Amino acid sequence: MTTMPDHRKKWRRWIREPLVQFVAIGFLLFLFYAWRSDTGTNSYSIVVTQGQIDALAARFVGIWKRPPNEQEVKYMIDDFVREEMATREATRLGLDRDDVIIRRRLRQKLEFAVEDNNNASPPTDAELQAYLDQHAEKFRAEPQVAFRQVFLNPARRRSTITQDAKVLLARLSASEVAADVRPLGDPLMLPSEMPLSSRSEVAGLFGNEFAAEVLKLKPGRWSGPIESAYGLHLVFASEEVQGRLPSLTQIRPLVEEDVLSERRDREINAMYDHLLERYHVTVKADANAVAAHSSSQPAGKTITAPKDID
Repeated sequence: MTTMPDHRKKWRRWIREPLVQFVAIGFLLFLFYAWRSDTGTNSYSIVVTQGQIDALAARFVGIWKRPPNEQEVKYMIDDFVREEMATREATRLGLDRDDVIIRRRLRQKLEFAVEDNNNASPPTDAELQAYLDQHAEKFRAEPQVAFRQVFLNPARRRSTITQDAKVLLARLSASEVAADVRPLGDPLMLPSEMPLSSRSEVAGLFGNEFAAEVLKLKPGRWSGPIESAYGLHLVFASEEVQGRLPSLTQIRPLVEEDVLSERRDREINAMYDHLLERYHVTVKADANAVAAHSSSQPAGKTITAPKDID
């Protein structure tokens, strides 16, 4: 049986030492990260690929509506190289740190990546219908009413306005439905006849209380007086349409927009929750200073800190 030479025994015993192994692993990691840095933004090697040139040309076509000539392609490549060099040098100098605009842009691009993934899978009909059922009031069409009105001005009639309204209401009730009522009552810079209009449209002209009362009227007869911010009105409701929930087919784009927006917010919040599991956040703030900053602000949404935040 042959025996191992002494120098080989010493070598094997030496490489088994934990300190030697630790140094070797550290050296390998150093080489790896050095290689990574040479292929990233810290590298002094810039390679402009054909794909990047095609992208530059496509951007040019999108702006100028024609393909670039040879000189323009060369200029775009030179400009791309300048931008790449400037970006790498600025990063080496740390100019990207503590820059609010850069930080916001990076955050925006990260959230855009989530949004692109969100838009890649459109919601199904079942998902849209479920959302519509859960948010019916948001999509319910407003009730509508068409009416004619005769205005009585309290500034002109003063103490007689109530009696005048009763007399005029009796006169209108006895008149033909199609009779011209514009000469009656007092002048008002608002239409005497409103076509079929939503509650909010009526409220925008005559006020919320007036709109609410008009929608209670029974169509086909004169009623009132109904008060507005301007005075008293005698009103003939000619047509009404009850508020209803449209079908998904009628409002699909609106529902889909809301579903995608809600999904985007949910996925972005999930992304940040996942990231918070990796980070340990410490907020060093004086309690009195926080109170001073927040004392004059209106109450709003409270952000609950994750458990690992000090």
